[in-house]
This record gives sequence, structure tokens and C-alpha cells, in this order.
Amino acid sequence: MGDQFIRTRMLIGDEPLERLRNARVAVFGVGGVGGYAVEALARSGVGTLHLYDDDTVSESNLNRQLIALHSTLGQPKAEAMAQRVRDINPDCCTEVFRMFYLPQNADQVDLSQYDYVIDCIDTVTAKLELVTRCSALRVKLISAMGTGNKFDPSALVLTDISKTEGCPLARTIRKELRRRGIHHLNVVYSTEPPAAPLRPAQSEAPAGADTRPGSSARRDTPGSTPFVPAAAGLLLASAVVRELGQFSLRQ
Repeated sequence: MGDQFIRTRMLIGDEPLERLRNARVAVFGVGGVGGYAVEALARSGVGTLHLYDDDTVSESNLNRQLIALHSTLGQPKAEAMAQRVRDINPDCCTEVFRMFYLPQNADQVDLSQYDYVIDCIDTVTAKLELVTRCSALRVKLISAMGTGNKFDPSALVLTDISKTEGCPLARTIRKELRRRGIHHLNVVYSTEPPAAPLRPAQSEAPAGADTRPGSSARRDTPGSTPFVPAAAGLLLASAVVRELGQFSLRQ
């Protein structure tokens, strides 16, 4: 078999590709945003990918999620994504962890083993727990903010959370992190004002989460498009690959 990364090698060279091959990256949440991030990491030659998710592919995922096909309905998302990664790069060490990351089970995950963590979780409590633990361990992390009720992928920005404006999720995360003494976090967020759904949002929570009224695990289900979650996932992966590969492109 030839070099499947020859086109990437032409741009960044041998040493950055070797660094990517030796990198260990965890992705928490492999849905609309996380699935595209994982795909880009696999196609960039990242050597080890650990996928954390306990959701299954549903019909409502078909409009935007990479692994959502009629042939994968009902399958665990992380398993479907891992199979796709193995088909893209059989040399990538891919492991699946069937769990929703929550404060109650966070001790089960050794975050210190990773060179980078990508947060694509869509609940505030879980995001805060992951960011707080990575910060304490000094593990590099990048986080996706809200992509629901958005239509314009060109409005996505890679920045520090202290510089975000107009994103309700980023505002909440920023406020709560400050209470924990954390003032900086790399994020991908959209400057586009959220659209108002034509239909009332439905309230849902991840399996295993606290579903009592008022629980922070509950969330309103937003409308979605194929464009914004996909672009956000690719931006996340791009930032991680550039930092792990430690390369600069010629102009």
C-alpha cells in the first residue's frame, strides 16, 4: 500500500506527521460536531483516538451527523465512528468508551494520558467538569460552544472564551469557569445570533443524567443544519492538528 498521507506530507513534512502519529487524542461526544472532528483527526494521521459517547444513532441525527445513515440507525455512535476511522486509517488505534461523561463517573477516565482533549459535550455540567479536570492536570483542551439554531458556518470563530460574544452557552461556561478560577479556554463558537425555532423546543437529557425538573443536565433541543456542526468539528480538529504537529506552512 502507498502512503495515504502523501498529500498532507507535501504540506507539512515528515516530522509533523510523525508527531501526529504518536499523539493520543480523546473526543468527548461524537455527534454533529464531534463526528467531523474525529474524521478529520483520522484523515490527518493522528495515531490514537479515544471516543467517549453512549448515545445511539437516531432518525433525527440524519440531517447533520456524519455517522448517521439509515444503515446505522440504532447503532452506538461511538462504535459506528470507530468503525469508520478503522476503514479510513487501519493503523489508528481507536478505542470506544460507552459512557456519558458526568461528574458522577469522571473518576473513571484518566485524562492525564492524552496529549489533547476535544470537548463536544452538549451539557453544561459535563463540560464544566471536563474543563476543570483538564485544567487541573494541565492537559490541553479545546471546547465546542453552541452550534444549534445556527445556519451560517462562516460565523464560526476559534478564540479564547474570554473573547466570546452573543453565544448563550459560552456566556454560561465563561461565568462558571471564572467561579472556579479558570479564565482561559480555547473554544470554537459562532457569532451568529441564534435563530428562533419555528416549533417549540423539546426538553431532553442524556441517558444516565439527572432528569429531575431544574436539573442542569436537561436541555432544550435546538434546531440544526448540516453546515454549522460540521464546520465547527473541522475547526476543532484543525486547531488540534496544527498544535500537535507543530508545523508552519510555507506562503
